[in-house]
Amino acid sequence: QPVGDGARLELPTGAGKVEELGLLDTERDWAAGFREAWQPGEDGAHERLARFLDHQGQFGDYATRRDFPAVPATSNLSPHLRVGEISVARLWVAAEDALAHEEAEEKPMRTFQQELLWRDFAAHRLAVLPDMARTNVRRQFDNFPWAWAPGPDPQDPMQLPEAEHAEQLREWQRGLTGVPLVDAGMRELWHTGTMHNRVRMVVGSWLTKNLGIHWRHGEEWFWDTLVDADPASNPFNWQWVAGCGDDASPYFRIFNPLTQEEKVDPDAEYVKRWVPERFTPAYPEPQVDVKESRKTALAAYEDVKAEARVVG
Repeated sequence: QPVGDGARLELPTGAGKVEELGLLDTERDWAAGFREAWQPGEDGAHERLARFLDHQGQFGDYATRRDFPAVPATSNLSPHLRVGEISVARLWVAAEDALAHEEAEEKPMRTFQQELLWRDFAAHRLAVLPDMARTNVRRQFDNFPWAWAPGPDPQDPMQLPEAEHAEQLREWQRGLTGVPLVDAGMRELWHTGTMHNRVRMVVGSWLTKNLGIHWRHGEEWFWDTLVDADPASNPFNWQWVAGCGDDASPYFRIFNPLTQEEKVDPDAEYVKRWVPERFTPAYPEPQVDVKESRKTALAAYEDVKAEARVVG
């Protein structure tokens, strides 16, 4: 199981240092899930693109089914984009070619192109806001009462979390929140190095809004565990889901993980795969009450909104 608080870890260089620190586990193969999910390299990227285009050619379900984590409707090309094994331009041209053959009025591949534009937008925002992984885009959220444990930087003036928040963060990282869709996503992340996009929004909302833990903890954990961790998209998306970033409208939206499961995993295929102990005594109770924690978050957002009016 994952450990730590998600901070970026810098190890000393030099032969034998990692072994001396005892960080290698020779009894378990931590990369097994990665090999099951990914084929690194340009060939793997182009094969994945071909499979995606073939699936869309048969089913044309990207626009309608991309929010369903148990359905193979998404491209899963973001890790290859992240390391330059395939380009956005190549995907754009492939989508244009597919559009020429799409008969559906909604044009699903146009939706795919829109997602590529979001990625580009995040890169542009990072160019303007190079400290986006550390600083709220909307500065009125600097006073939002998120729990936060500062890293080694003494210039990071964030408040220390209570012990309760520290434990909740560890449970979130391990997929032991007692909320099935959240736990499924966090376990998928640890096993494969990725997580379905809709589920990313749900786990991010749970951390920042229901638990009240700073989005930077989530951003740092994703940075350490995602195979597609991108210096622009990662903080951009975390600030979006936390409500303090660009185009976070409505910024006070709180994803209900229970109703989200009903909508995007109606047959519980995704949850059953990653949380087999659900409905057994071994599965924990939810960390907090979904409705009550939502009310607390909304009240905090109202305070931020009121302060913004006064300042304005």
